[in-house]
Amino acid sequence: MKYLVTGGSGFLGINLVRYLLERGHTVRSLDVVAFDYSDVADRVEVVRGDIRDASAASDACRGVDIVVHTAAALPLYTPEDIRTTDVDGTRRMLEAAAEHGVERFVMISSTAVYGIPDHHPLVEDDPLVGVGPYGEAKIAAEEVCLEYRARGTCVPIIRPKSFIGPERLGVFALLYDWAHTGHGFPMIGSGDNRYQLLDVEDLCDAIYLCCTLECERVNDTFNVGAAEFTTMREDYQAVLDAAGHGKKIVGFPAAPMIWTLRLLEALRLSPLYKWVYETASKDSFVSIEKAQRVLGYAPKYSNKDALVRNYAWYVEHLDDFAGSSGVSHRVPWKQGILSIAKRFF
Repeated sequence: MKYLVTGGSGFLGINLVRYLLERGHTVRSLDVVAFDYSDVADRVEVVRGDIRDASAASDACRGVDIVVHTAAALPLYTPEDIRTTDVDGTRRMLEAAAEHGVERFVMISSTAVYGIPDHHPLVEDDPLVGVGPYGEAKIAAEEVCLEYRARGTCVPIIRPKSFIGPERLGVFALLYDWAHTGHGFPMIGSGDNRYQLLDVEDLCDAIYLCCTLECERVNDTFNVGAAEFTTMREDYQAVLDAAGHGKKIVGFPAAPMIWTLRLLEALRLSPLYKWVYETASKDSFVSIEKAQRVLGYAPKYSNKDALVRNYAWYVEHLDDFAGSSGVSHRVPWKQGILSIAKRFF
């Protein structure tokens, strides 16, 4: 089969590209940034373009069997970029896929569509209440997908928990940096809450199931996450233990920490955005029963496994991204004033 992966230069994109190549498929990548992965560059058809550009979207979809839509503007982007990329860009891609008779269009959404919930586990038909521009945009993007599903396009929607693994940096680089340099790590609240994560390989498995099983079976919406997870304190402590410096997770009262981070974000001194610090001290997990039952989804990695696997990749590749920063998952986020706080841990 010929696959188009939008956002193919991103963290999920490159993991999925490699996953598909390993299974003998032809892969095309569409991304606004350069595709700079030397290990697979000669095996991938690279299209440099913006998903908001109808012409680029059409060119990328020509001759493709399946589109996997991973491209998105993440929460650190401007509200305008988030809306136009995540909503308008999704519509452009669906229009182009329909124009060229693409067999199915797999949408990668987010559990951010559930907002800050009042119960757990979350299930697929729970109310959608976006927090901030990103959550709101993901809800609107799903609505566009449902429009095309109603017109007869096969549009599986996957709502993954925060996913980690090789190539993932972003906010997790804070934890990995502090662990690697022999520091403890602060936690908003006691850390006794349960916060489900997801290994990117397990996410690729779920995507592939939605690409290969019968359309009648997959043309639906599915939560995806780890099956095994404990408390945030226990799961994140596994990284500090792997670093081998004997350091510990340190909890702080949630309310003062959240108010402080709100102020620091307003002053542009913190790398953490609302979705991270408002939910970090709360339970956050979804039911994956539907994906297990309908798709046969069977995650291999626990939270601890995924975090430690990602940390090992971080240490091995530290020289590759030393000194870099940005707003994507592929580079560390600037620590801002937290780099000063680090001295006290």
